Amino acid sequence: MKPIKFIAKNILISAAAMITLAGALAGCTANNDAPLATVSAVDLTRYQGKWFEVALLPNSFQAICVADTQAEYQADGDAIRVINRCRKIDGSIEQANGIAKIVEGSNNSKLRVSFFRPFYGNYWILALDPDYQWVLVGEPGRKYGWVLSRSPTLSPALLDGALDKAVSLGYQRADFHISPQTSPLN
Repeated sequence: MKPIKFIAKNILISAAAMITLAGALAGCTANNDAPLATVSAVDLTRYQGKWFEVALLPNSFQAICVADTQAEYQADGDAIRVINRCRKIDGSIEQANGIAKIVEGSNNSKLRVSFFRPFYGNYWILALDPDYQWVLVGEPGRKYGWVLSRSPTLSPALLDGALDKAVSLGYQRADFHISPQTSPLN
């Protein structure tokens, strides 16, 4: 009789452990399914200008870039001109020109960006320094994410704060990679 009680007890313990693990895993993924919050408003005049990529979630469309990735935003009528540049492995510069449109009702915190019209992607401002010195950008599926700075480097404390914010929004901190800034592009 003891072996049956022992087996039944182990089954109950195993079942409880599996339920706990399933709940914990559901908690980890629940954030990824939650709506992605953006900042309440963005002053596009202050946002314009040059930004340096400090960290990113690696993606296929930036695979050619090995260092010195930067973006520049300029007003262009009711849209925003986007100029992305980076250094390739051979040292040459790659440039992609695009256009961004403001998502109506977002107070400028959500943009739709295209480098290959008519295809547009989401560019959502998730966290923004009050002095517009750094920004966390992402998209609702959490497949893409960037930390940008007005300078080629960001202090470890500020970078940690931006990545902590990303984690609080359902991103995985370990998925972000530091972007080398070796020599700013002209």
